[in-house]
Amino acid sequence: MKICDLTQFYSPVSGGVKRYVSEKVRYIREQTERDEHVLIIPGERDEVIASDRARVYTVKSPLISRTSRYRVLLRLEAVEAILMRECPDLIESGDPYQVAWKAVYSGTALRIPVVGFYHSHFPEAYVRTARKYCGPLVTEMFMDFSRRYIRNLYNRFERTLVPSPALGDLLASWGVRNLAHTDLGVHTAVFHPKAFPDEDVRAEFGIPRDRTLLLYVGRLAQEKNTQTLFAAFRELTARHPQRFHLFVVGDGLQRAELLALQHDTSAVTWLDYCAEAPRLATLYRGADLFVHPGVQETFGLVTLEAQACGTPVIGIRGSYMDRIIHSDQTLWARENSPAALATAIEQMSCEDLSKTGARASRRVAAQYSWTQIFVRMFSLYGEVVRNYAPRS
Repeated sequence: MKICDLTQFYSPVSGGVKRYVSEKVRYIREQTERDEHVLIIPGERDEVIASDRARVYTVKSPLISRTSRYRVLLRLEAVEAILMRECPDLIESGDPYQVAWKAVYSGTALRIPVVGFYHSHFPEAYVRTARKYCGPLVTEMFMDFSRRYIRNLYNRFERTLVPSPALGDLLASWGVRNLAHTDLGVHTAVFHPKAFPDEDVRAEFGIPRDRTLLLYVGRLAQEKNTQTLFAAFRELTARHPQRFHLFVVGDGLQRAELLALQHDTSAVTWLDYCAEAPRLATLYRGADLFVHPGVQETFGLVTLEAQACGTPVIGIRGSYMDRIIHSDQTLWARENSPAALATAIEQMSCEDLSKTGARASRRVAAQYSWTQIFVRMFSLYGEVVRNYAPRS
């Protein structure tokens, strides 16, 4: 079977979607004999890079963010030319904008089944902005438009993959049919709690050994709620000077806020990106506590990776991410506020973090290896291909 992933949510410094695709390619190479993979993404130039049973096509596209390095794929005729050349057995669309519509129309024209992966619950960010600036009437109008848009687009796919049952229930209530739940996973040979002898994150970055080391990995953006994390850390350092240190891996539009926090507290270490999974695993293992402030995550892959490495997670209750937290959430913040998150971190840091992290690591390893995830996913792909009835 030849599978083609088509997405705009991909850049040299992107996170979850890029990891998902790269792990799918690894699974094809290591666990299958004849399957192939094609990836179509926006890039700096038109290019194709071929390797063992995998090809990556980049379509020259304009840059829309210098921090995230995301590009907008506008040359849709180039996408169709690649699909015609490759003739995949199945197309998977990974974003909800113009590329998704192109996947649907090209799939119909070429008689190729198309599935959509609902990676991001994008209406949340827009609704929050509308609520803040436009009031309840405009907010409700936008929500109505979002529901109709999502229903109209995703009902055109043979299946809509969702990484959370609760998110699937929401989309079903909006009228989306053919939903299929699939978890994301972890590369358990890389993300595990056993540290290597030369690993010493504190010594490498000059972090005092008497500090509780907090770690955040992800974009610095409104939709990731990093402003709440930064404000919570300010409050923590005011309550307990010299007790906590924050390590941030990621970049984005809130970089200035992070740099101000670093300057004001002298207790922040920042890496704009970490490309290598083993290096990221070292950072997870080096932290005492992983902090995830997100309230609109569809899955929360970094929280799974942190737990796989034996590092417990603290955050804000009530997101789709709650179901993959494999430790007690009693101490998690119950509201999205800096004070609540600061208190949650403060209280969690007093627990036996090693014991909590070890328990979570065992559970993640048992349930979320990428091999388990892709065995189920490829079975679904096969079912879609076998049952596909081209629309006239």
